[in-house]
Amino acid sequence: MGKFTAYKVQLAQLKDGHHEQDFVVDTEFFKNMERTDIHKADVKVHLDLEKKHDVYDCTFHCQGYVEVACDRCLDPLEIEIATDYHIIVKYGDSYNDESDDILVIPESNPYLNVAYMLYDTIVLCIPLRHVHPIGKCNRAMLTALSKHRSAASDNGGIDDDDASGFDDAGEIDPSVPGADE
Repeated sequence: MGKFTAYKVQLAQLKDGHHEQDFVVDTEFFKNMERTDIHKADVKVHLDLEKKHDVYDCTFHCQGYVEVACDRCLDPLEIEIATDYHIIVKYGDSYNDESDDILVIPESNPYLNVAYMLYDTIVLCIPLRHVHPIGKCNRAMLTALSKHRSAASDNGGIDDDDASGFDDAGEIDPSVPGADE
């Protein structure tokens, strides 16, 4: 049995009408996708599928969480996942995913494996910067970080957060060379 066989939707067997299927996207799923920055996951996915004249109208409802490391303190940070993904699937001569809304799969495929669709949908819900709300980070790590920052500023160095040219308020820091350009 393959890593993603649980994510197959048997399209060829479906009759016209409404169909439903449930999936679980968990920690093992992300390990199989070789996504090492996601430490834990539990996302329930419900597929509503409407088949009408060889057209499959699919809506995926994703609800749950993923856990990543906080960029600031490295403690676990739980990110809520609550999103929907909609796509229309049709059979055709060959595979074609050039459209964002329509997927064409070869007529020789009796099923559609939705693992990569679910992966992309969930990963796009994760913000680029993973940080706890203010006051929720690990205090010991923040103290160590603060000591590192003061040591770096005493030596005239710039740490990673200051290298962007933005201070904590999101404004341009005029002390950073090139920040006003």
